[in-house]
Amino acid sequence: MRKITNEELGRPTPEEYAAAAKMPVTVVLDNVRSAQNIGAFFRTGDAFAVERIALCGITATPPAREIHKTALGAELTVPWSYHASTAECVAQLRAEGCEIIAVEQVEGAVSLDRFEPRADRRYALIFGNEVEGVQQEVVNLCDGAIEIPQAGVKHSINVSVSGGVVLWRFFEHLRMKR
Repeated sequence: MRKITNEELGRPTPEEYAAAAKMPVTVVLDNVRSAQNIGAFFRTGDAFAVERIALCGITATPPAREIHKTALGAELTVPWSYHASTAECVAQLRAEGCEIIAVEQVEGAVSLDRFEPRADRRYALIFGNEVEGVQQEVVNLCDGAIEIPQAGVKHSINVSVSGGVVLWRFFEHLRMKR
C-alpha cells in the first residue's frame, strides 16, 4: 500500500471549489471560545462543502493566526459571516428558509444515528460554547435538536470533533441524494 500524494488526490482549485455545489448546511458557532476549534470547523466545513459558517458572539473571526493554525487556509475557501447575536443570526437563517437545529443534549433531542437529513431542506446546525453549550435562549429558537450517542463516562465531546461527526452524517446522506 502506497500513500497517495496531494497531487494525485485531484482536489479542486480554490476557484473551482467556490463554484462547486455546496451541501445545504450553514454551521453556526454560538460563542465558541477556542480559535483552534473555530479553525477546525473551517477545515471540516471545507472538507464537507458546507454553504457557510456563521460566527456569533465571542467567536473569533479570520484573519487570526490561531484560526489559521488549524484551518490551514480553509478560512479562505469557506464563506463566513459574523453576528454579534446568535439569536439574530438564527432569525436571519430562518427567514432564508433554514431548519434550525441545535447540536445539544436537550429534552426531545433526536439521536444522530436516527436523524435522516433531507435533500429538499436547508439546515442551520448550531454548535455551542465549549463549557456552556448552546445558549438556552438559542435552543428555545430551534426547530429541533440532535444529540450524538455516546457510550463513555464523559457527558460530551470536543465541539469541533462533534462538528466532524455531525457534518459527516449530513454529507453522507445529502451527497448520495444529490
